Amino acid sequence: SGAPCVKIFVILAFVAILASLGSALFFLVTDRGQSKRTVKALAWRVGLSLTLFLTLMAGYYLGLIPGKIS
Repeated sequence: SGAPCVKIFVILAFVAILASLGSALFFLVTDRGQSKRTVKALAWRVGLSLTLFLTLMAGYYLGLIPGKIS
């Protein structure tokens, strides 16, 4: 079933990614394209997504995340 700390990390990472996406939308609407805050928020989202992906790959490689459910 995997380690509980990995599940908690994945959930927190998804929440952070969604929060960054929401803040980018907010900055896009309120700044009307006159600020770089939208770009920064989207860059954070990309970084968080990449970190989550690499963490999931490492967890699978280390056996913390099972490959097949039989």
